[in-house]
Amino acid sequence: MISIDNTLISTEVIEEQFVCDLNKCKGACCEDGDAGAPLTTEELDLVLKYYETVKPYMTEEGIKEIEKQGKYIYDKEFAWVTPTINNGICAYGYKDKNGVILCAFEQAYNEGKTKWKKPISCHLFPIKISKSKQTKDLEFINYEPREDLCKAACSLGKKLKIPAYVFLKEALIRKYGEAFYETLDATAKHIKENK
Repeated sequence: MISIDNTLISTEVIEEQFVCDLNKCKGACCEDGDAGAPLTTEELDLVLKYYETVKPYMTEEGIKEIEKQGKYIYDKEFAWVTPTINNGICAYGYKDKNGVILCAFEQAYNEGKTKWKKPISCHLFPIKISKSKQTKDLEFINYEPREDLCKAACSLGKKLKIPAYVFLKEALIRKYGEAFYETLDATAKHIKENK
């Protein structure tokens, strides 16, 4: 474990290699799971704020599901999450001509229509963040790729020799800031040099 501020980071985050291979997995993490994408409480307002902006990127099915379930829903296990279509694809997801699932929020962001890229849980995947039940401000960062879905990403990461935390640099900086990432990077390099 690596400790930075009030965060405990699994060493797998710096030791395991990972690079999403969308051509192979087709963004399956957006449709395979027990619930939609987890949302932070702050993100609930952003979903409401940008819904009309992202709506043109969504499928008819996705829009119908939002109208039926709401823009986000509460799940007993995961708390606030995005709705899904028939317990499958995220209601905000759609497939491109190659069958790759894209995110309506991210597409609107990429086109400069919003300032919010997508839920941080999606941006950080396959890193998962959980909060301590005993210590209020303590967070745990774990590396949790999906065994079958992420095989191609793990292989590509090994081939390119890119650690998960490097692949997820933008997302980690977005969540924790530059200083946190620099500390994590320095720690990772120090551990590697002393092996």
